[in-house]
Amino acid sequence: MVEISVIIPVFNEEKNLTVLYERLLNTVTTISNDYEFIFINDGSNDSSLNKIKEFAAHNPQVKYIDFSKNFGHQPAVFAGLENAKGATIVIIDSDLQDPPELITQLYQKLQQGYDVVYAQREQRAGESWHKIMTAKLFYRFMNRLSEVPIPLDTGDYRIITKKIKDIIVALPERNKFLRGQIAWTGFNQTSVLYKRDERYAGTTNYSYSKMFAFAFDGITSFSNIPLRLATYLGFLVSTISFGVILYTLYQKYFGYKVVQGWSSLMISILFIGGVQLICLGIIGEYLGRIMDNVKQRPLYIIKESNLKSTE
Repeated sequence: MVEISVIIPVFNEEKNLTVLYERLLNTVTTISNDYEFIFINDGSNDSSLNKIKEFAAHNPQVKYIDFSKNFGHQPAVFAGLENAKGATIVIIDSDLQDPPELITQLYQKLQQGYDVVYAQREQRAGESWHKIMTAKLFYRFMNRLSEVPIPLDTGDYRIITKKIKDIIVALPERNKFLRGQIAWTGFNQTSVLYKRDERYAGTTNYSYSKMFAFAFDGITSFSNIPLRLATYLGFLVSTISFGVILYTLYQKYFGYKVVQGWSSLMISILFIGGVQLICLGIIGEYLGRIMDNVKQRPLYIIKESNLKSTE
C-alpha cells in the first residue's frame, strides 16, 4: 500500500502547478518515498492538463484524472478519494494559498493517534475583508443550523486515514459537502493552526455564486432547520394575518367612516405571498436534492486518465 496519497483538484491553475509540484515533492519525500500525487483536472481550458502530463512523464508516481467537463471542486476531490491508495490521504487545493510544507505537521499530528487532522486558518492573506467576513459568518451560521459541528475556519486542506476515506467514499448522497461529511464520521479529529498565503498566481475561480451554492449544499446536507423555519414562518404569518383581520373588523364597525384598507391589503398579500414563495423555494431545494439522488447519475465522467497504466 502507498504510504501517502495527495489529492490535488485543478481548474485553470497552469501558472501555479510547477511551483506546487516542486514544493509538494520536496515536502512529501521527507515523509516517505512511497507516495502518489493524484491531480484531478476539472475541465480546465488552459494548459493545466499538459503540465500535469509533463509531471507524469518524468515521475511514475504522478497520476491524473481528466474530467470530460467542469463538474466542480467537490466531485473532483471525491474522484481523488475514490482512486487514492494511500494509508493516509492529503487533500490540498492547487492555488498555493495552502502551504504544502504544512503536510509534514499534519502527518506528524496524525501519527499521535488521530484519524483526521485539518488545517485551521488563523490568518488569511490577500483576501478582501468582505470575503473573510462572509467565510467567518458562514461557518458560524452553519454550526448554529447543523446537527454536526463543522470545524471553524477550515477548508478541505487536511489529512485523513484510509479508514475515514473508505467511509466517505461509501456515502451515497450526490450533493457532496466533504468537510461536513468528514466531521460527521466522528473518530479522533484535531487541527493544526496555520497562516493562509496569498494566491501565488492567477485569479480565484470561486465566484460568489459558487460560494453561495456551496454554502447552500452544506446547509441542506446537514440541517433540516430551514424546513422547520418554513413551518415557523407559516405560524408567524398566520398570527399576523389574524391580527390584521381583527384590525380590519375593528375599523369596519368602530372606526371612522372613510375608505380604508388598500395599504393593509396590499401589505398583507405581498407579505404572505413572499413568505409562501420562500417556503416553497426551501422545500424545492430539498426535493431537488432528493431527485439528484434518485437519478443516480455519476458525479463525474473521466475523459482520460493514467491510473490504469500505472497500477
